[in-house]
Amino acid sequence: MQLKIKKLRETATLPTRATSGSAGADLYACIDESVTINPGDLKIIPTGIAIALPDKNSAAYLYARSGLGVKHGICLSNGVGVIDSDYRGEICVGLCNVSSKPYIVEPDERIAQMVIAPVIIPEQIEVDELDETDRGGGGFGSTGKK
Repeated sequence: MQLKIKKLRETATLPTRATSGSAGADLYACIDESVTINPGDLKIIPTGIAIALPDKNSAAYLYARSGLGVKHGICLSNGVGVIDSDYRGEICVGLCNVSSKPYIVEPDERIAQMVIAPVIIPEQIEVDELDETDRGGGGFGSTGKK
């Protein structure tokens, strides 16, 4: 299986996995100068790359980097980014600052991680009833707090 990666700018850095056991590959900011993300701000940071996924049964998911989120409050503005198998444009990362301090993104800084995963595309069937379960329609918090 192959993930084809195209540099759209000469200064782009290809995704890298920190260790052989890393599920995600780090994505890098492909910017010419620092970008400040003030508290509450949303910024779109380009990576300078485009990809071609192995087939239509796969997708790339963009996740926050743990250190940026936990230490600095820098998260993905859409929670998880989804790159569809037929998308060929530049991968950009929407970042938000949920902390109380400005954060400066530097050129070539690791800003997110990308995980390639299979996608199940089931046939959709409208029905009048769904099978019963113990949980049923119980929503948020319905299973209790332990």
